[in-house]
Amino acid sequence: MEVTPIPIESYKVGFIGAGKMAESIARGVVQSGLLPPHRISTAIHSNPNRRTVFQSLGISTLPDNSSVVEASDVVIFSVKPQVVKNVVVQLKPLLSKKKLLVSVAAGVKLKDLQELAGHGRFIRVMPNTPSAVGEGASVMSLGGATTKEDGELVANLFRSVGKIWTADEKLFDAVTGLSGSGPAYVFLAIEALADGGVAAGLPRELALGLASQTVLGAASMVSKSGKHPGQLKDDVASPGGTTIAGIHELEKSGFRGTLMNAVVAAAKRSQELSKS
Repeated sequence: MEVTPIPIESYKVGFIGAGKMAESIARGVVQSGLLPPHRISTAIHSNPNRRTVFQSLGISTLPDNSSVVEASDVVIFSVKPQVVKNVVVQLKPLLSKKKLLVSVAAGVKLKDLQELAGHGRFIRVMPNTPSAVGEGASVMSLGGATTKEDGELVANLFRSVGKIWTADEKLFDAVTGLSGSGPAYVFLAIEALADGGVAAGLPRELALGLASQTVLGAASMVSKSGKHPGQLKDDVASPGGTTIAGIHELEKSGFRGTLMNAVVAAAKRSQELSKS
């Protein structure tokens, strides 16, 4: 069946749910110049602080979700996972096949979303919290009635807050375990590095600054150099030097295996939650 193209030059985006993730995406889209703020809308139901945040970006705040859907070509469901199904059902009469639907609700499968909406022009995206500072790692999976152009449109929206990849939805539990939960593992590592610096004699503020910048710089080297992380590690670890002494301690403590186990455990938990 012929799918009505989304008008690239004039399309409007509506957020159902005005929480932190919606704010991050909207802010990124506006600040990148991808869309002017008057082509973005959301509805604020109770919290006046959220209204202030969106209005400060120049984004329209409408009376209710129905108004947002009616005003939009692309509808992004950014409500909590436990309520997204009910929200889709409530709005179903307005969710025509002319609209491209997107969900960022963790653990809610495309199959269920498509059935509730009455059509398959739905894309599921798994973003992560660094989207708030424009460094997100997002993965998307396309529904049965979406087009290549639909996918590229959504990819462009999420590129405004970081990087995005496309993957089969069956991989989303593993994505959750790695990029979804991964920032917390890295926060823990930064805290531990800083504590190590303090133990070695550094002032707390200096230790934390060095730890966070070191992790940021190392991540940038991996993404920009094209070298394997193992090669970059070897480049730093000179024979009989300080770095290999530190790495030896990490290996004795099972550092790599522990990180791998954390990803697998979080992925397994995501799988369990999606079935409950």
